[in-house]
Amino acid sequence: MEATGTDEVEKIKSKFMSAWHNMKYSWVLKTKTYFSRNSPVFLLGKCYHFKTEGEYRALPLFQPYSAGDGSNFNKINTEISGNVEEFRKDFISRIWLTYREEFPQIKGSALTTDCGWGCTLRTGQMLLAQGLMLHFLGRAWVWPEALDMESDSESWTSHTVRKLTASFEASLTAERDPKILPQPQAQPQRATRRNWDVNERRNEAYHRKIISWFGDSPLAAFGLHQLIEYGKKSGKTAGDWYGPAVVAHILRKAVEEAKDPELQGVTVYVAQDCTVYSSDVIDRQCAFVDSGKAGTKAVIILVPVRLGGERTNTDYLEFVKGILSLEYCVGIIGGRPKQSYYFAGFQDDSLIYMDPHYCQSFVDVSIKDFPLESFHCPSPKKMSFKKMDPSCTIGFYCRTVQDFEKASEEITKMLKSSSKEKYPLFTFVKGHSKDYDFASSPLHEENDLFSEDEKKRLKRFSTEEFVLL
Repeated sequence: MEATGTDEVEKIKSKFMSAWHNMKYSWVLKTKTYFSRNSPVFLLGKCYHFKTEGEYRALPLFQPYSAGDGSNFNKINTEISGNVEEFRKDFISRIWLTYREEFPQIKGSALTTDCGWGCTLRTGQMLLAQGLMLHFLGRAWVWPEALDMESDSESWTSHTVRKLTASFEASLTAERDPKILPQPQAQPQRATRRNWDVNERRNEAYHRKIISWFGDSPLAAFGLHQLIEYGKKSGKTAGDWYGPAVVAHILRKAVEEAKDPELQGVTVYVAQDCTVYSSDVIDRQCAFVDSGKAGTKAVIILVPVRLGGERTNTDYLEFVKGILSLEYCVGIIGGRPKQSYYFAGFQDDSLIYMDPHYCQSFVDVSIKDFPLESFHCPSPKKMSFKKMDPSCTIGFYCRTVQDFEKASEEITKMLKSSSKEKYPLFTFVKGHSKDYDFASSPLHEENDLFSEDEKKRLKRFSTEEFVLL
């Protein structure tokens, strides 16, 4: 009886902490984001211009416009609305992965939420998701329902407060069923889908499939449960903090171990000690795809770097801008000290990012026509580059060997032109890693997911990176 009583106390404690985290991490969308009309906005290689004649005025892109002050606001809005709408569609179409609650219990723990500790894993998921979107959908793809998303963050927040209040009350009486989720837009989406052509149906199928790979269930290839299993090989467990470099290696292992045939045409390469060995990358791209059948794989290249010592060196600002201006860039896993963000663009000296620190309910992605809204962010956030933590992982996608060779040349020029120091932030070198360091781990490891050399490197990164509290 005593054990049962203890279990009940633990359950109540867990529910209380879940409700508290849900409340704590539900205000991320409240702050409106303003953009200048006088400067271009870059988002993962695409550039949007909002410049118009007349006086400078801050532009809140993600809320309804109003001309109530009697100015020529309507005229300006008409002039820039095309680019604004295109930018909004593009941003909202990116896959947003956040804290979740009430998902299936993580193996080896009592955790059913990643609130407070899983943000770097979530930003890593977002970067990988963007790479897969480039691979299966292309950079020009946008979600047809993007502009149907509710963009008024105030209403999101007020709705969340009401939901959280009910959630907390229900959790204490164990009356809440986490699988019953509101689907306010499900019927309109199905009606719209009937009119789509074959190509749009194909794209929507991939859109849903990509999201399903990141579902919060033990079977999802890149879901939190699987990533944590791979993280155990580097000494991490559920509830620990994960740095950008550790997450890069976890993502590589997750892609290598993915069983879905659709994923056999993609591989991930992680730079070693800020060096990309070109022959190692090409070997991965030209590896056997399936049962000895030769083929070329697309590659997602992840480069863990530090942009300074304790603080980010502002000399790297132009380089980061240059990287985010490239269409084959899939973003940056980074953040500010103690918080991880997914950086996807910039305007002037501010970075544009998606924030995973927003607690949402578990969505069962195995259900046909599961709701998509919670996987798309209704509003971007901006942050001064000066506030960025120096530890980050930069990502690129190259569909072919020729794309990789072109990208490496272009990035190398960018590295040289932006580096005021003797050595660039990272380098591309010809040859294999074994040609330079015979102690490096082989390309294909046996048995253990991480070699001893990798484990040492991951532990070193773990001590260098910021701690998430």
